[in-house]
Amino acid sequence: MIVSPSCFQEVLSSSERTKSESSLATPRVYGPRIRGVRIVSLVPHATELCFALGLGDQVVGVTHECDFPPEAAQATAVTADLLPDGLDSAGIDAAVKEKTGGGEAIYALDAEALKELEPDLIITQALCPVCAVGYDDVAAVAAEMDEPPKIVSLDPHTFGETMVDIRTVAQATGTEREALALIASQRERVDAVVAA
Repeated sequence: MIVSPSCFQEVLSSSERTKSESSLATPRVYGPRIRGVRIVSLVPHATELCFALGLGDQVVGVTHECDFPPEAAQATAVTADLLPDGLDSAGIDAAVKEKTGGGEAIYALDAEALKELEPDLIITQALCPVCAVGYDDVAAVAAEMDEPPKIVSLDPHTFGETMVDIRTVAQATGTEREALALIASQRERVDAVVAA
């Protein structure tokens, strides 16, 4: 399934439209649309989107960093931070550089917990290896499941592309109507800030 950029041109500024045109034309949702599914969100932004689209009761797994909305904490955390506790910002920076420089991950994915949740849909990202669990790790675990789930990758580079993420999740879950309302609401908020 390919997400068409045409339905989003009204929410993107002309500069965002130019920058994001190529990425919007790439496949972002793999598999058919599904609704009433078990969702594992491996990106905090995606967790918030799911709840905003009315899918909160279908979110069964999240990251250890998903703390909004508060209800997200009721889902099973399937990731963990591999950095030592108690580091200041300089210590975190040094630890991240050391691990990534050595080809090590800074997050752990609990493969068994993920499999036990039997998700129909996993929302992840392939943009940044230090922002979340790596896409390849997620895909490898998904491939081992008896019924491999659909995988949606959210990889925004601009504010406008975060609006596209709303539509991407909506297309994967059959919540297009809710997405249009959410996009309109976000656009109003942006316009209010610009006008202030």
